[in-house]
Amino acid sequence: MATDEASGKIHILSDTVSSRIAAGEVVERPAAVVKELIDNSLDAGSTLISIDVQNGGKQLIRVLDNGEGMTETDAKLACQRFATSKLRTELDLFSVQTFGFRGEALPSIASVSKFKLLTMKRGETVGTCVQIEGGTPVNVTSCAVASGTHIEVHTLFFNTPGRQKFLKSTATEFSHICHVVQQASLARPETHFRLTHNERAVLDYPSVQAKADRVRQLYGNKFLEQALSIHMTQADVRIEGLTMSPHFTRTSRTPQDLFVNSRPVKNPTIVHAVYDAYASFLPKGRHPTFVLFLDIDPTKLDVNVHPAKREVRFSQPDIIHAVVKDAIRQPLQQNGHMEGNALEEHQAITTAEETTQHPSSIHDNPRRDGHVAPETNRHLDDARLSYSMVSENRQLPLAPRVGEADLLYAHDQTSSIHVFGQVNKTYMIVQIGKALHILDQHTTHERVLFERLWKNWHTQQISTQALLIPEPIEVLPHAAVVLDKHLEELGKLGLEIERFGNTAFLIRAVPAMLGTMDYQRLVQDLLEDLAEWKSLTSLESQVRPVLASLACQGAVQAGRSMEDLEIQQVVKDWVQEGCPLTCPHGRRVSLRFSTDDLQRTFGRI
Repeated sequence: MATDEASGKIHILSDTVSSRIAAGEVVERPAAVVKELIDNSLDAGSTLISIDVQNGGKQLIRVLDNGEGMTETDAKLACQRFATSKLRTELDLFSVQTFGFRGEALPSIASVSKFKLLTMKRGETVGTCVQIEGGTPVNVTSCAVASGTHIEVHTLFFNTPGRQKFLKSTATEFSHICHVVQQASLARPETHFRLTHNERAVLDYPSVQAKADRVRQLYGNKFLEQALSIHMTQADVRIEGLTMSPHFTRTSRTPQDLFVNSRPVKNPTIVHAVYDAYASFLPKGRHPTFVLFLDIDPTKLDVNVHPAKREVRFSQPDIIHAVVKDAIRQPLQQNGHMEGNALEEHQAITTAEETTQHPSSIHDNPRRDGHVAPETNRHLDDARLSYSMVSENRQLPLAPRVGEADLLYAHDQTSSIHVFGQVNKTYMIVQIGKALHILDQHTTHERVLFERLWKNWHTQQISTQALLIPEPIEVLPHAAVVLDKHLEELGKLGLEIERFGNTAFLIRAVPAMLGTMDYQRLVQDLLEDLAEWKSLTSLESQVRPVLASLACQGAVQAGRSMEDLEIQQVVKDWVQEGCPLTCPHGRRVSLRFSTDDLQRTFGRI
């Protein structure tokens, strides 16, 4: 049967539409543009890369490098689809050793922006300027320019308003750009990276020789002090880097930086191997942080899995998993952190801390992992007296629990409390009325503090305590943008913080009931909470995790001795707050045995 070709449903897309589809795969947001341009600069042998953005990259992205540059012929070809200097044959796809290679980046970026390329090859005296607007060439001229390549991307997505409206706030988009630059700087420590935003310097990472020095530039000395070094070569795989000591695992996964052949990637096989290496030592809800570099034969690696080159696939994932697991486990074993079972592991970490810490108050320098930090330095007697006085002066009325199921048992507020002591310096053993209770000292105190912060927030009565000496803290540049945005809201929650430079802040006051704590860790936890605010609609749902983080940092920690008077006061406060069964993060507080339970257990009834 004859068909009318003109009436057919299938047709070939125009070059304009197909290029914008390709752009949608490669150019998701301004940060993707920055990543592609940095990749090209690195492949060109650049030792200095400067990135300047305006309005979170939505208005302007400018990347300058001192790489080898291009001739006029190459500059014209570089802006055409599937033009690349890095592949010659199909076989080259299976041994990629460069960052950019698909030949899509520049034409994809140029199709959704007002694009300018200025470049001059080393050794030449005249450069080339290529201008493209929305994928349409505008002009190609000779120009004066320093050797290397200079690219400007103006008004990204100006011709695709549907894409433009899905961009996030300036702060959010810029935080993604910061992350891209930081990842690139970790991958290539020998390259000098600079980043400015709205003409203000934000990042400056001079070249260094050692990867550890680059990690120090990004994450500070404290990260290195808490980390374990990794070096291993096995089965033609070389792995090096840093992973966190189990003492300092976090509730967040930041940072978890992974590089394969210097390419920042995500790979579930490697991440699973890291967690598997920590085994049962990693508490529920805790995460190791790490910076890992793997070098592997490129023929055993597929980097062409994702258009944006964020993922890789291994030809022998089981071998990679085993090597990574062994590499992580080795320093853990050498440092006495892996003892065969959970009880021995817990005892090992507790014993290690006992050798370094002083007796401390229930407010002394806590950490979210439930273990007291070694730098605690106040004496128990003074702290117990201080806490008792504070508690006696804060007799708050009983209120409904926050977002929690009904109690599984009733309690008697008038019942006497008999203290029997501690188990493993973590669990309080007490009798309340006629029932025996085993309580987690950290989660018990954490819930008490949270309930009181929550009620005070509802009544707008969170009192603050000014610090005698303001506490300086340092955060990563993209985190500084997030924190700066929410300083006013945090002030309403009793935490007074002010900006003190590009990435530095001063903590001037904290909620009065919390006392001394690890402020750097507190802010790190708060940044995780604040990052989720954009997805939360109600004010209460935003405030709750912040108050939970404050309570967690202010609570007595596992692994610290408590005298009977301290235990009695904490349990009394817990009873007064309604005997809630979980901490604000959902962990169990108490295990209760009634008289009948005990009698049944021992065959008396």
